Amino acid sequence: MPAGKRDLYAVLGIFRDATQDEIKRAYFDAAQRLHPDKNVAPGETEMFLETQQAYEVLSNPKRKSLYDATLPPEIETNSSIRHELFFSRPSLVKITESQLLYVLLEVGSREESGKIPTPPLNVCLVLDRSTSMQGEKIDMVKSAAVTLIRGLRPQDVFSVVAFSDRAEVIIPAAINWAQNKQESRIHLMQPSGATEIFQGLEAGMNEVRRSLDSSRVNHIILLTDGHTYGDEQACLKLAEEAARMNIGITGLGVGHEWNDIFLDALASRTGGSSAYISTPKDIERILVDKFNALSSTFADDVVVEYKEQEHVHLNYAFRLQPEGGGVALESPIHLGPISRDVALKVLFEFVIEAEALNQDIVNLMEGAIKVSITANPAPTPPIRLKLSRNILADPSDEPPPTSILSALSRLTLYRMQERARVSAEAGEYSAASRHLQNLATHLLSKGESALAKTALMEAENLERMHTWSDAGDKELKYKTRALLLEGAKEKYK
Repeated sequence: MPAGKRDLYAVLGIFRDATQDEIKRAYFDAAQRLHPDKNVAPGETEMFLETQQAYEVLSNPKRKSLYDATLPPEIETNSSIRHELFFSRPSLVKITESQLLYVLLEVGSREESGKIPTPPLNVCLVLDRSTSMQGEKIDMVKSAAVTLIRGLRPQDVFSVVAFSDRAEVIIPAAINWAQNKQESRIHLMQPSGATEIFQGLEAGMNEVRRSLDSSRVNHIILLTDGHTYGDEQACLKLAEEAARMNIGITGLGVGHEWNDIFLDALASRTGGSSAYISTPKDIERILVDKFNALSSTFADDVVVEYKEQEHVHLNYAFRLQPEGGGVALESPIHLGPISRDVALKVLFEFVIEAEALNQDIVNLMEGAIKVSITANPAPTPPIRLKLSRNILADPSDEPPPTSILSALSRLTLYRMQERARVSAEAGEYSAASRHLQNLATHLLSKGESALAKTALMEAENLERMHTWSDAGDKELKYKTRALLLEGAKEKYK
């Protein structure tokens, strides 16, 4: 390859062994992001032309073959992204039982945080204004929205949708709206009607789409205090569409009557997260914190594309930082964003069946890590992912890495309440009660006496009445998640 020329595979953000279908898909994705009709920033027209030239060569088998002959050996080093993998054990053992293995993935920027540009936002607030929001809740929502408007930068795109059983665009997506006009529209919102989340989510998607730009953080923040009925699947399909367009979703639940399982599933489809707002007075603080987090984004989403390996199951995945939350396991897996100064960390739990252990090596996962860097519209070269372990006759006496032990320790309390939930859903109320009693003991040892008391009260509720209290399950779920995050965010090394 001539000196000074960029690798055409890197231009499209693909591996050298990419199929023609993958080359075509990568070109269309890049062309959509870089097309001159959408991008007028200096240098982006040149990137668009470079993308076209790369596709013209690589989509032609004969020209591709001639080009490949000029390439030096492939060096799989990503100049923008660093990643590290930590395994809970150096090898597996040849036994006739299934084995657990934990893998910690860390993905971050190679740049110092001070050198990473702060991205502009394209954010839509989708606000529940159903009848149940009347009173202090709607007042706090209005106050929070006004605070966010006053904190907008000149380059930020902002919109607001209010919904009940229908949706209304309160503030259309735009830059530099007259602040007084925006605020007056917010103050005019009045609660009425029932809760139909799909109505609000669809309207919010339309607003974000109007200013969709890969150089922005494109995001929907959904705030609700109630259940939606009959439109859950439509909402989840919309979230999958959002993920394909690199639009993130955050779900915020106020009070205790909303469906946390649904909101978790909705957000995790896009690599987003859900949060519990126990009292209306916390609405503004949590919304402002979320906006600050979006403003410090380095990469919108880290996506893992992989193929299932025979007799190996990805059983569980949890994002430890920058925002704690469960991860949907269907490929492609959306792991969530990378912050400018906090790396993304995800813990995977694999179950390796005995049938996979009668060989010398087992492949756990093969695929690629793909990252969308917010400040760079050009494709980022993917990182090849191949996880494997040797299989030996005897167990190793090498201890697990400190990073794995720390991750598992931090996750312990959260997993305890998860096990209680699973047992309760299966009708095993005594087992659920024991899990919560065990959780209370651990919480007391950490000085969390109020949360320990909640765990014991819920254990009694499940044992006697076979049900959770109105707020108890959310208190335990989200407060043990918060404990997991407190003081645990590790900055780039």
